[in-house]
Formats: sequence, structure tokens, C-alpha cells
Amino acid sequence: MSTESLYRGEITVIFHGALTDFFKSKADPHLVRFQLHEKTSLKHIVEAIGVPHPEIGKIKVNQQEVDLAYHPICGDHIHIHPWQTEQINFGDRFAKFILDNHLGKLTAYLRLLGIDACYNHQFDDEQIASIAVEQNRVVLTRDRGLLKRKIIQRGYCVRQDDPLSQLTEVINHFQLGAYLKPFSRCPRCNGLLEKVDKQSILDQLLPLTRLYYNEFSRCTDCGQIYWKGSHYDRIKPIIQRFAAIKDEEK
Repeated sequence: MSTESLYRGEITVIFHGALTDFFKSKADPHLVRFQLHEKTSLKHIVEAIGVPHPEIGKIKVNQQEVDLAYHPICGDHIHIHPWQTEQINFGDRFAKFILDNHLGKLTAYLRLLGIDACYNHQFDDEQIASIAVEQNRVVLTRDRGLLKRKIIQRGYCVRQDDPLSQLTEVINHFQLGAYLKPFSRCPRCNGLLEKVDKQSILDQLLPLTRLYYNEFSRCTDCGQIYWKGSHYDRIKPIIQRFAAIKDEEK
């Protein structure tokens, strides 16, 4: 068989675990037969099938471990697994994120729980990808096309539709429970909050707020002031819900 003919013919690609989410059939494993026509990288093949490369972990071809730069040959049986949290190097103590403009509510929830979440509804895909690389952030999106950009190395396609369900999904997937610090970040701009003395901000408070509240925090970036008003009572059940996850991961 000539070298050229090695790269023509059928290969078998078997997807495992969470990667089966990208197919109508969720059976694990999910088998795809792919026809080679020329020498091409496994990354190109996997994304042509519909699975974004940042979600891929260990890969084995005929029992040998390879990476996405591998060029499959006719007859290969390729097993592809999702990455596991312990395999990823966040570069920080825990993950920092950047979210696309369809995940605004999820962004606010993550920030309320103290997770570093960058977001701007005006960012386009190119800006998101660039910031992810420059600031060592994980991309969260529901757009597979965004995750297929070559420069993005770490990302996750959010499966759920409802923002609270998305929050649970992200916390569980990245095992963030131990790192939750509710009300430590500004939900508006992602800046860190610090306690502020009431007397120093009296001129910025409405009369009833001055009367009924004594504990305040201020964003170190945008200057927004926060206190435990009616909004806190609405958010408190959400915080309590995820505090249980934090306790479980200690």
C-alpha cells in the first residue's frame, strides 16, 4: 500500500462520555464511521463530525495514546474521551471564564457566587477568543463554531437552556464548589467587593437605605454599592442551593 493510499479509506471514531451530547443519539459510546480522502489531522476530522476540540481529553488509536495533531490512516479505530478536570491546567488556583453574549444571566449568577466571569455583550467571537488566550480564561458558550477556533485551547459548550440549570452544570463540570465565595464580586462588572464604612457613603444612600441598613460593600472597580436589601432575599435561596455543593467538595 502506497503512503498516499494510507490516508484514504474508512476510519472508526468512537466518542465517550459527555462527548456523546453532541449527537442525537446519546448512547455511550457513540460510533462514527468517517471516510478519509486525504491526509488530514484528527482535529479537523473531529470538528467536521461536530465536536469542538477544547472538549477533548485523552485519545487512543489502536491502543496508543495520541493527540489532535495525529493524522489517521485507513482502518484506524480511534477512541476519544472528554477531558477531566484534573487534566486541565488552569494556570490559577481555579478556572476563570469568559462567556459569549448569549450567557448574560449565567454570568451574573457566577459572579454572585464569587467566580471570575468576564462578559461584554458587545464582544464578537474574535475578541472572546483573544481575551481567553491573553487572560488564561475558559470560554463558556453555546456556539460550537466559537469553540472550534484554533487559538482556543480551553472551553466548554453549555448544554442546558435555563440559566440556573446552566449554573449547576458549570459548577459541577468544573468542580467549582470549593471555590464559591458568595457576594465577593460585583454582578455588574466582575470587580471584587470590599466592605465599606456606612459613614463614608451616607451621601450616596437613599433615606430609607440609610435608616434600615448598616452593612455595605463597594465594588473596587466600578464603585457600585451593595447591601442586603430585598434583592438579597431573592438571591439567598440560590446561594444556599450551591452552598451544599461547596460543603460536599470540602
